[in-house]
Amino acid sequence: MTKRTGPLHGLRVLDLTQALAGPYCTMLLADLGADVVKIEPPGGDMTRAMGPFTHEDTERSYGGYFASINRGKRSIVLDLKDEGDRSTLLELVKTAEVLVENSRAGVMDRLGLSYETLAEVNPALVYGAIRGFGDPRTGESPYATWPSYDIVAQASGGLVSITGSGEGEVAKCGPSVGDIFAGTLNAVGVLAAVIDARATGVGQFIDVAMYDAVLSLCEGAAYNYSYTGRVRRPTGNGHPMIAPFDIFPTADGHCALGTPSDEMFATLCQTIGLAGLAADDRFDSRGGRLSNRPALNVELTAWTRSVTTAEVVRLLGGVVPVGPVNDMAAIYADPHVSAREMLVEVDQPDGSRPVTLAGQAIKMTKSETGPRSRPPRLGEHNGEILAELA
Repeated sequence: MTKRTGPLHGLRVLDLTQALAGPYCTMLLADLGADVVKIEPPGGDMTRAMGPFTHEDTERSYGGYFASINRGKRSIVLDLKDEGDRSTLLELVKTAEVLVENSRAGVMDRLGLSYETLAEVNPALVYGAIRGFGDPRTGESPYATWPSYDIVAQASGGLVSITGSGEGEVAKCGPSVGDIFAGTLNAVGVLAAVIDARATGVGQFIDVAMYDAVLSLCEGAAYNYSYTGRVRRPTGNGHPMIAPFDIFPTADGHCALGTPSDEMFATLCQTIGLAGLAADDRFDSRGGRLSNRPALNVELTAWTRSVTTAEVVRLLGGVVPVGPVNDMAAIYADPHVSAREMLVEVDQPDGSRPVTLAGQAIKMTKSETGPRSRPPRLGEHNGEILAELA
């Protein structure tokens, strides 16, 4: 790949993160043009050794997990338990506007690299932290020192309690949203603080707890409990306030279908040859459709099962909200994905066949966004970055 400039060109970010939440945050910044310097321990980011690997990759510097969220970065190895390497980090801090880490609360402080210490070296530094339950600097939590992973955040923050089958069986979301959404919010907070620091000359500490990020994602369940006193439970694929709004089986798969208004529901019924449903007094109002959702779904399922997913989309696409339930094979073949550059090829370090990663969803009319270079080998840019310091 060729390195391209982007809207964050000139912003240097020191990336002391591992696993998913932190690297996803800094990947967003790299895709937007920031110079992200990934500072790794001697053994490297814990995800480097995780697969999958292609059969052609003989070097195995990293697998798909690492590649997806570390593209476009430069890597330098520093052992932060070593005094000399800590001094190197302090020199790098003088050259950067942002530092991001996702260790447990207190880890960086015990290394002598607290936000307060780094701010003495560079008062304009924006320091982004992602933790399971937050940092005491922004609010004491009884769980502040607890470790956390995505599944813990999804459970603690309320997401698991409202996700699952209509029979009440709970489930976590497939994607690691506890990590990814926390990383996304941290990127937003960091960029807001950069704007402020460039205006005032003074940086600040940015803190996003994974628990808090998931709770903010569950905003609907939060306000419903306040307004009604009712605890939201799993509703399967349906919507608690709209019907039809569900995943329906077809002759060869499944499709998503939703009509939030009377007019749209009437259009749906007319288009699929069931105009009588819109006149049925059970279904002629939003409240009626919601109260009689099981009976309505039976009627609609009888039709969707009689046609293929492609036929459902052909008839209803652009008429009412509809979409196929795509697996990755279907997504790779979808012209939308190609037109939007949402699957991008990235080279492997040994020169074997390129691999495909999820692209950058943030698009701009003037600036280019997306992966700018392949992920780095461990310590690949040591000499380059140290030479810049000199």
